[in-house]
Parts: sequence; structure tokens; C-alpha cells
Amino acid sequence: MQYVKFSGPTLTDDVLTEKRFSEDLLSMLRSLDALVEQLPDGRPVAVSALREEMVFDYPMLAIRELLMNSIMHRSYQAASPIRFYQFSDHLEIQSPGPLYGEATVANFPAQTSYRNPAVAEAMKVLGFVNRFGRGVLRAQEALKRNGSQVAQFEFGDTFFGVKILARP
Repeated sequence: MQYVKFSGPTLTDDVLTEKRFSEDLLSMLRSLDALVEQLPDGRPVAVSALREEMVFDYPMLAIRELLMNSIMHRSYQAASPIRFYQFSDHLEIQSPGPLYGEATVANFPAQTSYRNPAVAEAMKVLGFVNRFGRGVLRAQEALKRNGSQVAQFEFGDTFFGVKILARP
């Protein structure tokens, strides 16, 4: 996996931070867990005349669910890394490999097919996923609760992508 933070909203903006994750699965999952905890920028928003609550650019649950899906469902035959890019106004995750098996654009996210059942089972046993096919639904719900737009998905011939806009 490759993480890059850009100074602006496009790939042509300056790179502020770059990190590659190429260790074993458990070490990578732990490293990503630590990275995701650092990402959300919180700010107080008034909810009444006397009360504030913290809102975040990106809910941690949504980022985590979508990243775990990218690892679990990626094509491990592809040479390209999972791309996790942070821009000034959005996040993008692009995973090598298109939708798999019975999963199609028409039935996504209701249909689940495990391209990598051994990886999925290992991630479940390690406590990183639940394997009930509800990760995307949980991510979308977390985005709604945060006041964010729902995630936008891109279904390519050789990749699967998701874009999360920062909360306005």
C-alpha cells in the first residue's frame, strides 16, 4: 500500500507526506490503524446556543472500513499497490482488481464475493474485519452521521476506487 498526502486537491499538487506499507499483513494492518487514527481533523461546531460537538473531515470508521475492504478484496496478482491518497478536500482509495465474482456494479454493495478468502479469514480472526459484507454500508452510514456526503465509487476494468469528500 502507498499513502500520499498532497497539499491541494489534485495529483499535481506538492507531496507533503509519503509512506509505503510493504510489511507482512498483520504489521501493515497495525501500521494503517495508527495512520488512520491521525487523519481525522476535528473541529467544534455549535449545535445550540450553549453546546458544541466535535465534527470531523472524515469519520474514522468510514476510512477504516474502506481501507480494510481494499486490502481484503484487492487482486494480489496485480503488481500495483493499493493507493491511499489524501488531498486537501478529499480522500481516494484505489485497489488493484475490479469487482469480483458475483459482485457487479448493479448489485454493489449488496452482493459480496471474496477474491481472497484466506486473507479475509485472517483479517477476521485478527479482529480487523467482521466478514458479514457490511463494511461499505457501515462506512456510508458513518459518513451520513458525520454530515458528510456518501462515498463515491468508481468501477474500473482493472481497479476499484472510492472517493470520500471532506465534510463541508
